[in-house]
Amino acid sequence: MILRPLRQASLLTRSLQTCWRTERRSYAIQAGGAPIVEVFDARTKYLHKERSAANVEQSRQVDYIRDEVAARLSDRLLDISRQFPRVLDFGTNACNIARVLTRPPPDLGGEGEEAQDKATTQPISKKVGEIVCTDTSPAMLYRDAEEPFNKEINVTRDVLQQPEYLPYEPESFDLVMSSMSLHWINDLPSVLTQINSLLKPDAPFLAAMSGGDSLYELRGSLQLAEQERLGGIGTHISPLADVRDVGNLLSRAGFKLLTVDVDDIIVDYPSIFALMADLQSMGEANAALRREYGGINRDVLLATEAIYREMYGEEQEDGRVTIPATYRTIYMIGWKESENTPKPMERGSGQVDLTDVLGGGGRIG
Repeated sequence: MILRPLRQASLLTRSLQTCWRTERRSYAIQAGGAPIVEVFDARTKYLHKERSAANVEQSRQVDYIRDEVAARLSDRLLDISRQFPRVLDFGTNACNIARVLTRPPPDLGGEGEEAQDKATTQPISKKVGEIVCTDTSPAMLYRDAEEPFNKEINVTRDVLQQPEYLPYEPESFDLVMSSMSLHWINDLPSVLTQINSLLKPDAPFLAAMSGGDSLYELRGSLQLAEQERLGGIGTHISPLADVRDVGNLLSRAGFKLLTVDVDDIIVDYPSIFALMADLQSMGEANAALRREYGGINRDVLLATEAIYREMYGEEQEDGRVTIPATYRTIYMIGWKESENTPKPMERGSGQVDLTDVLGGGGRIG
């Protein structure tokens, strides 16, 4: 497989404000426990992770996407000039973020420039006091507990009994991070609200989740193959959130100064069978409640391979034909509101006419 360079899809940096009705009906109260709407089977996802971590070596070999996303997410901490005495990593998988934090940061200096200050070349872990890593799968959570990086950062591991409940005191963390886990959460609004509650005032939340048209090549090829061979399509890939939805959810949860952007990571595989085998080994197999049970029909798989290769196959320099798979990741940053949080100016208070700055078409109307 070949990990291609980043493709920047879009960058949305703006403050989002959402208004909703405050009146409530006293007789309509959500009970604790399970979310109102369930899209994913939490038990199935737990088993996927347990089975993935059981084969330690294979599980580590397919961590290339999680490690890459964790690295890109952690690099964003370089833009925040503060220390984080206590950090929460929600849905940590195998503590990929903690491992990445112990690596030296990328050298951003050019040739001929003076050497960077020693403090800026230290691992990002020097900015972290303690990182609390949480996951519902004990096997995945403790998979790398004996690895050397555990001696370079203060790691605490907590097994969550429920994937959508965070059993921590309000305002007890200086930073919350999450990488490649939120896309399996049923009640995402509730989890984001809990994360906002756990943060201290003026503390950031940084997360990355699969979303949008991730693996669109596989989705489309499967649908065409099933339509051709079976006369209909099934649910084989779990539904994912869109980038526009993420901004709205963060705003509803109370976060301010939002930044949402999208990365495409493209990996080349020799066949769809290698791609699907890696997804299963990652513990990222389909866990939707309305999924088709049992394996995919053999004829459908063979047709999918042919369609995928015909539509997206790329010939390499050595003559091999590989198929690309696009992993679309949504990155988000939100800040818990505090007294020092910048407030937007009132409408009509601007002192500069944008037509004077941008020029062009003048006024409308």
